Amino acid sequence: MGRVTVSLSDLPLRDDLRGLTPYGAPQAPLAVALNVNENTHPVPDEVASDILDDIAVALRDVNRYPDREFTALREGFAEYLGHDLDASQIWAGNGSNEVLQHILQAFAGPGRTVFGFAPTYSMYPLLAQGIGARWTAGSRQPDYTITAEDAVAQVIEADPDVIMLCTPNNPTGTPLGLDVVEAVYEASRGIVVVDEAYQEFAPRESASALTLLEGRPRLAVSRTMSKAFAFAGARVGYLAADPAFIDALRLVRLPYHLSALTQAAAVAALRNAPTMLGMVDDIIEQRDRITATLEALDYEPHESWSNFVLFGGVADPQATFHALYERGVLVRDVGIPNHLRVTAGTEAETTAFLDALASIGSAS
Repeated sequence: MGRVTVSLSDLPLRDDLRGLTPYGAPQAPLAVALNVNENTHPVPDEVASDILDDIAVALRDVNRYPDREFTALREGFAEYLGHDLDASQIWAGNGSNEVLQHILQAFAGPGRTVFGFAPTYSMYPLLAQGIGARWTAGSRQPDYTITAEDAVAQVIEADPDVIMLCTPNNPTGTPLGLDVVEAVYEASRGIVVVDEAYQEFAPRESASALTLLEGRPRLAVSRTMSKAFAFAGARVGYLAADPAFIDALRLVRLPYHLSALTQAAAVAALRNAPTMLGMVDDIIEQRDRITATLEALDYEPHESWSNFVLFGGVADPQATFHALYERGVLVRDVGIPNHLRVTAGTEAETTAFLDALASIGSAS
């Protein structure tokens, strides 16, 4: 009997998933890939050796299930974050997307609403869709900032079950004041998630929402090792919240969801945090260099506290994207009219991008 092929539409898919396409940023074998906000610096050799040693030890017991509570890793995250946190206030998953998914599985779902201020991280509506919740998008000022007063008004009107606050915001790089977080929390009845995936790239004096956790059991602050720690391929995200909040996430996680090898690698990376984070200053330098050069080329870069720059003034984003692609540089069209986004890479990668963009001609 010959093979019978069917299309997705022939399967009994959930009605709310019909017509959708999977998430996926463009992937291409280009020499300079600056499109997905990775840390393009490799893990330092001495740290890689230390991580491999810990993985080798973990392999000896890989026939057994890993520590379901990933105790050592939670202790490592608590020590790294500081603010008098302990392991009971920490959760982790296979990338911050899984951590956010756990939150939505526990507190959202069918008949519930997830809210965020658009434009923001494109995975939020997809995560909401995946668990059957409804995504509602609020708005930002033209410069992508949000005032506490405006945020409160929008939250009261939407009355969501879960609120996602991305700061620094992806894809714009915009910071969010802690006064906004406090005001949103007080105005809402549901869960408030502050996504600080890019916090390590913010100015050193800027305060984290971790300072607001005390006495706010509906607040969670999520982080990732993908960016500052150059650990995107390892897939490790985490959050801090009230211990009761952490208990809620245990209700929806899969058993043994973090492998022994993942736990070992992440613990070793945290042990080497000062070395791992040593590349952050260089990335910030390249980010600021990109901003200055974009201005010189008459583009309109937005303020960024992250490891990327969103810039406007692009007459034809698709044409510019393809022109850069032909020159071996991959950037991101995030769907904002007349804008493109570029990740701050190594000095050589940043130079390649800036030279390629200059060769296309200035924005004027």
